[in-house]
Amino acid sequence: MEVSKIAALIVSRLDELATDIQRQWQHPEGTHTRHFFIDDLLTEEMAQSIYAAFPRNADGFFDRQSFREKKKTLTDLSDYPPILSAITYAMQHESVVNKVAQLVGMPDIVPDPSLYAGGLSMMFQDDFLNPHIDNSHDGARNLYRRLNLLYYVSPDWVLENGGNFELWDTQVKQQKTIVSKFNRLVVMETNKLSWHSVSGVRAQTPRCCVSNYYFSATSPDDHEYFHVTSFSGRPEETGRRLLGVVDNTLRNVVSKVLRVGRGTKLVNKKQD
Repeated sequence: MEVSKIAALIVSRLDELATDIQRQWQHPEGTHTRHFFIDDLLTEEMAQSIYAAFPRNADGFFDRQSFREKKKTLTDLSDYPPILSAITYAMQHESVVNKVAQLVGMPDIVPDPSLYAGGLSMMFQDDFLNPHIDNSHDGARNLYRRLNLLYYVSPDWVLENGGNFELWDTQVKQQKTIVSKFNRLVVMETNKLSWHSVSGVRAQTPRCCVSNYYFSATSPDDHEYFHVTSFSGRPEETGRRLLGVVDNTLRNVVSKVLRVGRGTKLVNKKQD
């Protein structure tokens, strides 16, 4: 299906649920981070087709493994079924961007066709993504990262599978869990305090996600700032929390001095 046709379906669903979306956004429950999620974004058949297009063993995906995270990501979609590119770039279609901008009150947001930090991700049993705040800017450091759009397509995904999206308080002590449910879209704001994570995957089937990020020339708090993606540990992971403080500080210094860091694509297109 063409990008424009998928985009039209997304806009139609956003329009249909506009009142609930704005209620969720303006009055976030269980977290300080503004967000919304909607189910049944596309038809079940279309969502199933997107899931089926993911390679079962994440062939060609970039493997990210550290104390911070364990997952597989992809940004070069050229060798994969066209429907994966179609859904990824439908989220960047002007009509979708404009509708999201209207719903959340961010008139100057723009998408990221370079997929600097977006694309596809797959997480398998024991994979995880520790609590973190996203890096503050795009690759050129001209725009601030403002919104994350996460679309989940693994069928029959339930809470017990793990691999669920989490939003944390500012001290990373309490979280709100949003199940990575099939055909669900989650949109969240990203700023200096929007800690989020993915719980460890317990299922034997892969958790598949299509990710997009919107940027803006406007700072989230009207003040200039810069930071790299900064990680912490879960409340019970004291060692990882301490390691995160040291690691974040060192990477921020290196990134500011050398203007390199996560997502600068010095290695290959599959980096972020």
